[in-house]
Amino acid sequence: MKILLIGEYSNLHNSLKQGLVNNGHNVVLLSNGDGFKNYEADILIKSSFFDKKFLKIIAKIVDGLTGISLNEIELFIRTLFRIKSLKKFDVVQLINERAFKTSPWMEKILIKNLFKNNKRIFLLACGVDNVSLAYANEKKFRYSILNPYFENSSQKKEYKQTLKYLSPSYSRLSKYVKNIVSGIISSDLDYHIPYKGTKKYLGMIPNPVNIDKLKKSDSLKRDKIYILHAINSKNKIKKGNKFFEKSLSIIEKKYSDRIKVIRTVDNPYSSHIKNVEDCDILLDQVYAYDQGYNALEAMALGKVVFTGAEVEWAEYYNIKEDMFAINALPDTTKIVDKLCWLIENPIHLKNISKNARKFIEDHHNYKIIASKYIASWEK
Repeated sequence: MKILLIGEYSNLHNSLKQGLVNNGHNVVLLSNGDGFKNYEADILIKSSFFDKKFLKIIAKIVDGLTGISLNEIELFIRTLFRIKSLKKFDVVQLINERAFKTSPWMEKILIKNLFKNNKRIFLLACGVDNVSLAYANEKKFRYSILNPYFENSSQKKEYKQTLKYLSPSYSRLSKYVKNIVSGIISSDLDYHIPYKGTKKYLGMIPNPVNIDKLKKSDSLKRDKIYILHAINSKNKIKKGNKFFEKSLSIIEKKYSDRIKVIRTVDNPYSSHIKNVEDCDILLDQVYAYDQGYNALEAMALGKVVFTGAEVEWAEYYNIKEDMFAINALPDTTKIVDKLCWLIENPIHLKNISKNARKFIEDHHNYKIIASKYIASWEK
């Protein structure tokens, strides 16, 4: 099968490609590398002209005064030029309603050009989109990435890039994409729950993780327990990083002789994954019901991850609390309690580490997941 994957989030499409290629398919991945993370792509399209210092200032001024993004226009032109030659793929998959990272009207033009030459396009519900954000905005989740905004509306500026997905133009884009695609697949429960009952929804396929590339690493033979807090500066409020920082300030004082805390900000993937390999505990995110991709890769490496591991997740996989990952709640006291429990009982670190790896092997094996995608696309 000849497959075109559009867009990237945290190595998801790269891992899916690896599984598909392993299963004998021909795959091309087009993306912008997911920003500073710099993931690989067969066709890498980035906005580079306005990255130059003087031109970047001009682009910011124009965007601020008019709402027109010169970066998006450049990205649109570069992408349009490339996709005209991408023809006769059996399947095209968009990683998000806004897979090309341009404005809604540009996205429509790009998708129309894709559709002219490729008739079967699928949508992956992954990352912020109109459906999942509307669900969160209606407070149907117990908590969500919008919690900080609900609690403090002065943070509206920080949520500008998120809330735009609820605007009329993005709502229209969402409807357009859902109308044109052959089917919709979600990547985890944070999208599966809002999409249930949606027309063309094919169900959830868990994220693929390359378990052959990511081997379980033993890092528990040291005098101290290494805790990694890796921050994405653009998403730190939505990820609930403040709860981790508050918890770490307490833990560092209490266990200064027993732990070492590593903090990083906006590390490229190649550097980040090395830090994950070297840690024992990863503090990932708070406002989630299921694990994001960063957490899954850490679990594949046998790390104890504080992430989304809610009741719904445990019920879906029929597992018990705290056996495979630690459910990170928006509550500093509870996070501190869990960290203390692990630090004072290293045997739990060892057991959860082993269980985490096994969970990824059982439910996120990239080769098996790739086969599930093929089955859904062929329905």
